[in-house]
Amino acid sequence: MLFCIYTRRQHQCIQTETLPPKQTTQEHSTKMAAASVSVFPVFVSFLLVVSSLSPVMSISIPIVSDSGHRTPANQTFRPSKHMQKLKSVNAYLKKINKPAVKTIQSPDGDVVDCVLSHLQPAFDHPELRGQKPLDPPARPKGDEREETATESLQLWTDSGESCPEGTVPIRRTTEKDILRASSIKRFGRKLRRHVRRDSTGGGHEHAVVFVNGEQYYGAKASLNVWTPRVTDGYEFSLSQIWVISGSFSHDLNTIEAGWQVSPELYGDNYPRFFTYWTTDAYQATGCYNLLCSGFVQTNNKIAIGAAISPRSSYNGRQFDIGLMIWKDPKHGHWWLQFGSGLLVGYWPAFLFSHLRSHASMVQFGGEIVNSRSSGFHTFTQMGSGHFAGEGFRRAAYFRNLQVVDWDNNLLPLTNLHLLADHSNCYDIRQGRNNVWGTYFYYGGPGRNNRCP
Repeated sequence: MLFCIYTRRQHQCIQTETLPPKQTTQEHSTKMAAASVSVFPVFVSFLLVVSSLSPVMSISIPIVSDSGHRTPANQTFRPSKHMQKLKSVNAYLKKINKPAVKTIQSPDGDVVDCVLSHLQPAFDHPELRGQKPLDPPARPKGDEREETATESLQLWTDSGESCPEGTVPIRRTTEKDILRASSIKRFGRKLRRHVRRDSTGGGHEHAVVFVNGEQYYGAKASLNVWTPRVTDGYEFSLSQIWVISGSFSHDLNTIEAGWQVSPELYGDNYPRFFTYWTTDAYQATGCYNLLCSGFVQTNNKIAIGAAISPRSSYNGRQFDIGLMIWKDPKHGHWWLQFGSGLLVGYWPAFLFSHLRSHASMVQFGGEIVNSRSSGFHTFTQMGSGHFAGEGFRRAAYFRNLQVVDWDNNLLPLTNLHLLADHSNCYDIRQGRNNVWGTYFYYGGPGRNNRCP
């Protein structure tokens, strides 16, 4: 059998007690560059003096190059090159951060901008320019939830502030966000790499269940939310649904949604609601959240990329979020639902090649990046950081797994496959009962005595 794993990258948040089963070097260099602007005349005079002694001024400041490598402290820092990078960063920020009619400060430090819906990044796309978001489609049969306007699932809403009708909440991208990335070009995108059938390459490890062999028009599940520890700034830990089609090389199409902890992308360790898409195996198309033209947001209550709250605790209260992705039978767009019937928005059908018709595979589960930056397996956790065998209140879970068929019906999964790349580091166990339907526990601590 060929096991296929793909990466690259509100049903209400509920309590389920009774269910059975320092300042960084990048920040320092940014501040140095900013300071150089304010004292530019003095700095130029200083360079004229120094240039008589040496053709280049040597400053011991580590910086991140456009190639993603840190320049050692004893190497040359070229102010003109660094200033050019900051200029490019500011130009990108001006493009991606749209004018706001209202701004909300989140307790976690995020700034959420309320942007007029027709001015969101999606409408920079030539195919969407001048248009407005579409009306909601018919939901799959078997999904009885009505949209709940009062639920609070994200930290930025704790202040009681909200975005007005006709706008969408967008997490503001900052200079620090971009400077943490390997390059401006790669910001907001998963690392381009060869997509393999066996899932063991590229430092990405998974504990997942998947179905294939049929035509799929959507997927649905409830995802238990935790705060796994990510021990390297360039690693992540996520739990998500993948909707997949295409071959296993250059034309892979994926639609992805879930929660992730990614210090590189967000600058902290909060679990955050995210989306992703690609049509060419993560080479040049697609991005996280609203960081490129593609996903069209229609909801003024959910900010993609914002921190999820509340979260589960070990031996304590458990919370999960409902997610559903499905293809609108009328127009063919792929819609996303979060929580108790909250329609977040849609991926237009024209973005895709293979997914323009249907998916050939659906996958649920966890993924981490193991960079081995210290020479051994990472301590980065998946799920709750505990193995599947510990069960409820200790291990993370997905429950009520379903797929959508050609006639827009929600159906239970059949012919389910389980796969854990390194079960001594992260594992998975499936079950079924009348309350949770098809479910599984998954995750692990990463490095341990059996995972060197």
